[in-house]
Amino acid sequence: MDKNQELQWRETARWIKFEEDVEEETDRWGKPHVASLSFRSLLELRKTISHGAVLLDLNQHTLPGIAHQVVEQMIISDQIKVEDRANVLRALLLKHRYLFLSCTVAFLEQPSMAFVRLQEAVLLESVLEVPVPVRFLFLLMGPPIANIDYHQIGRSISTLMSDKHFHEAAYMADERQDLLNAINSFLDCSIVLPPSEVGGEELLRSVARFQREMLHKREEQQGKKLKVKEPKTLQAPFKPGDDPLRRSGHLFGGLISDAARRYPKYASDFRDALNPQCMAAIIFIYFAALSPAVTFGGLLGEKTGGLIGVSELIIATAMQGVIFSLLGAQPLLVVGFSGPLLVFEEAFYSFCNANHIEYLTGRVWIGFWLVLIVVIIVAFEGSFLVRFVTRFTQEIFSFLISLIFIYETFSKLGKVRFRGGAPFNTGLELIGLACPLDYKFIAFIASIPLHVVGEPNTALLTLVLMSGTFFIAFYLRKFKNSSFFPGKLRRMIGDFGVPIAILIMVLVDYSIKDTYTQKLSVPTGFSVTSPEKRQWLIPPLGSDGQFPVWMMATSILPALLVFILIFMETQITTLIVSKKERMLLKGSGFHLDLLIIVAIGGVSALFGLPWLAAATVRSVTHANALTVMSKAVAPGDKPRIHEVKEQRVTGFLVALFVGLSIVIGDLLRQIPIAVLFGIFLYMGVMSLNGIQLTERMLLLLMPPKYHPDHTYVRKVRTLRMHLFTGIQLVCLAALWTVMSTVASLAFPFVLILTVPIKWFLLPRIFTTREMQCLDADDAEPKFDEREGQDEYTEMVPT
Repeated sequence: MDKNQELQWRETARWIKFEEDVEEETDRWGKPHVASLSFRSLLELRKTISHGAVLLDLNQHTLPGIAHQVVEQMIISDQIKVEDRANVLRALLLKHRYLFLSCTVAFLEQPSMAFVRLQEAVLLESVLEVPVPVRFLFLLMGPPIANIDYHQIGRSISTLMSDKHFHEAAYMADERQDLLNAINSFLDCSIVLPPSEVGGEELLRSVARFQREMLHKREEQQGKKLKVKEPKTLQAPFKPGDDPLRRSGHLFGGLISDAARRYPKYASDFRDALNPQCMAAIIFIYFAALSPAVTFGGLLGEKTGGLIGVSELIIATAMQGVIFSLLGAQPLLVVGFSGPLLVFEEAFYSFCNANHIEYLTGRVWIGFWLVLIVVIIVAFEGSFLVRFVTRFTQEIFSFLISLIFIYETFSKLGKVRFRGGAPFNTGLELIGLACPLDYKFIAFIASIPLHVVGEPNTALLTLVLMSGTFFIAFYLRKFKNSSFFPGKLRRMIGDFGVPIAILIMVLVDYSIKDTYTQKLSVPTGFSVTSPEKRQWLIPPLGSDGQFPVWMMATSILPALLVFILIFMETQITTLIVSKKERMLLKGSGFHLDLLIIVAIGGVSALFGLPWLAAATVRSVTHANALTVMSKAVAPGDKPRIHEVKEQRVTGFLVALFVGLSIVIGDLLRQIPIAVLFGIFLYMGVMSLNGIQLTERMLLLLMPPKYHPDHTYVRKVRTLRMHLFTGIQLVCLAALWTVMSTVASLAFPFVLILTVPIKWFLLPRIFTTREMQCLDADDAEPKFDEREGQDEYTEMVPT
């Protein structure tokens, strides 16, 4: 009864994958939860369907038309009497307050049921709370004295319809028996818990484990049925262009396939960029690309005696980034300098100095060989070797790159010097300016310590600025999934979290006048770092025309090392960015991207510019910034990736702005270097998320009873899982050790050795099933469970 004492249908529960019940006290939807059903209600449901009215593909488009057909079928099946027709019809057409189910009426003598599948989904006015087309209806009516629970039966059919397999069976059913078979299949995967006082997490874990095994058996059985039923002629033919790593057997076949697959979508790469999220990504990735260019540029200047520094790295990042974003097959990649390339540059510079060889000229010949090597590799489709780079190697490499970012942050923080500020007047300085200086007086002045204003606070303020940038960006990202403010505002704050953090910390630094902090060092104009040592164009025969011929030939060896570094970092980054869970639609091009990056880098050596590769952390960050999560998520369900803004504009503008940074150098010089340290730390920490190696490392410190419910935890014994993690850590330590010693030139070969370790050593230690659990990609990505749920506004039809 409503407030006017009139009968109406009233919604008491709903299913949007999970069940939500109306709380009687507040008349609000309760918390989404997995529906727990009584075994008897399922049996009663099967019984009612076996004897009730089943109308499949009913050709009606209005509720009155459906109601009349249902009543007639109930009379035919002897569920109701002819004289009850008017009362039942009147009850069916009563006013609806949202979804209707579970009804008791006194004028019936026995329960009556109808299962209806319409021929076409239609909008039934005032039946549902939102205008969603309706295809199925289930009606159960009966007297209150019947020994059944109408509400529980209603919950049972609703839960069945939210089950994927029963749902498909309901769509495909030709007769009543198909529905009964689908219910039996559901019962086969259901668990009956006998009355017991045992409870707690152990019971839940054992039940969940048992049910997973039952579901796995059902999947296997259905897979076998599909293989038997489906003739080969019905299988979609494989298109050669679908797999970017499939060899065609023709010279440059892979390169041609990459271009044919990707370039037809070129126009959409600019249309898809018309989105506010792309603007936020541009601002964030600009600083994410500029800060490594400046930081690594400073390091490169130290390692190479100023021959290659900040100017060269900024120009290389801009120039190569613009070209790649316009021509590359996977424009989500961000080209940049990296730690392994820095290790090589330092080692090669030391080698040239020790052998009295011109360093920049040697790089020119390495560049020539790089172009030749990449052309040969691409011609014979050598990128197919990436197939052998499994998760084992990908995780080691990704973790190493993230570790370099984190290590460099704290390494630079530990080297902060107390400098700058205005010295206090001691009187001696004025005397020194007024009288002739002699050596004794200079020595006397030099022996007096000068007190610099703000020195004791420089390190502290640097730490505050770095930490503040990191934590603000980190928690604004978390704020995106909180319960405060409307969803659109929260998402905007989360997307612009890094720019907001940078702005706040720059203002904090600007407001503190009495403490010195080192600012971003940006060169003035497009000039080389050390004009007194070099020019823009590097002569291939050396400054004196006497470059050794033997070095021209043997430069192929360091060229192979550089190529391996660029090949591994670029291809592994492409694999990570293009994982199937990201649901990228436009595809990637391993051959085309490798040719562009290596060839441009080889030519750039003529101008003394550094080689670049697809930067793992920056590329993953770029892809994450352009990922759009589904807004309409079923309450209680995990969010899904809705789309990724695959376009070229963000990469192009980021590279362009990095190059123009020299023009706005005065503004950028107001940014404390500590703020960039915070961005470094943020990217390093955030890129560790989702790496299975990181999760398994944490499990080393966790008792087994607290281990999460992952496949590699359930299917692999704990000690065996820890052994696998230990092997990866040994490989990681070996890479770090080689990278940090005089043997750093061997770093690419040590990285490649992780591939045969996986393919030849690990199968002797672990079983095939264990390897599949530990080394296979996850079926689904991991995201914050709250993300996007507040944006649920309507029931989404399947």
